Amino acid sequence: MQPTLLGTGLYPLPRAARLVGAEVRSVRRWLKGYSWKHGDGRKVAGPLWTLQHAQDEEFGDEPVLGFQDLLELRTVARFIALGVSLQVIRATIDVARETLGDYPLHSKRFVTDGKRIFLEAVQRAGEDPKLLDVRRQQFAMEEVIRPSLVEGIEYGADATALRWFPVPKKRLVVLDPQVQFGEPIVAEGGVPTDTLAAACKAEGDNVERVARLYRVTPQAVRAAVAFEQQIAA
Repeated sequence: MQPTLLGTGLYPLPRAARLVGAEVRSVRRWLKGYSWKHGDGRKVAGPLWTLQHAQDEEFGDEPVLGFQDLLELRTVARFIALGVSLQVIRATIDVARETLGDYPLHSKRFVTDGKRIFLEAVQRAGEDPKLLDVRRQQFAMEEVIRPSLVEGIEYGADATALRWFPVPKKRLVVLDPQVQFGEPIVAEGGVPTDTLAAACKAEGDNVERVARLYRVTPQAVRAAVAFEQQIAA
């Protein structure tokens, strides 16, 4: 593993899709781009943004996301689930990047500036028929652009996202790009959640025994199992 990759997080596309609750096929389309037939030719749409590891040839053709990519993808998945079109999301990212920098969708400022950014994005996109239902799209955007958008994300002094607690109310599971290449771990003990879940299954769901084996609490084991079940659903 190249030293430059340390501390950035490594998420193969299928794993990233599961972590944010999106379909692998859709995520591949968002992050690799796509084309469609138009008249006598074809139109092409590029990736929504350039991935952190885009220049690392060792990963081949299948995208591998970094931690910042994963958090951006999390917001995109929320937009899509509420019916916001991919074209509106693309325009929103382009406008947001101008004022908020790279990876703007999980910026703290996006919570306060997001509605203005969205309206500007729609205006820039022009009269495309796909954007005519602005009221519905705006309602969906308002459902996403709330303080809960950044809930569970821990920021550093420079407003860079450091860690993500995917179940923020309990904070028992965390993704930290500095630990285990950003894979989900239990906050107490740092054991990967998939390791604990597999051990629990192998031990006939004996939570207490697994907790003793890995020197974590039974609560941490239960949290790991619940989390792995959630992303596998």
